[in-house]
Amino acid sequence: MMHKSTKAIHGGNPHRSHFGEVSVPIFQTSTFSFPCAEEGAARFSGESSGYVYSRLGNPTVNALEENVTALEGGCRGMATATGMAAVTTVFLSLRA
Repeated sequence: MMHKSTKAIHGGNPHRSHFGEVSVPIFQTSTFSFPCAEEGAARFSGESSGYVYSRLGNPTVNALEENVTALEGGCRGMATATGMAAVTTVFLSLRA
């Protein structure tokens, strides 16, 4: 079991390196490429997993979500762009 300070550093690390980095890189891209047009169509339709567009998913945001989840001892986390988006998401998810 990792100590909380260790989780803060390594909790959201996907443990796969692209270029030998030792920490989670910041992906500042808005779009991602596909090996072929068919794969792009499959990703956009949800038939295939993978990144399409940063507002729909981004490796950096996913690492943040995993890190906060590990720190809080939760089962899943969700990051939003703003605090107001977080508040709205909570209220819209509640059912009367």
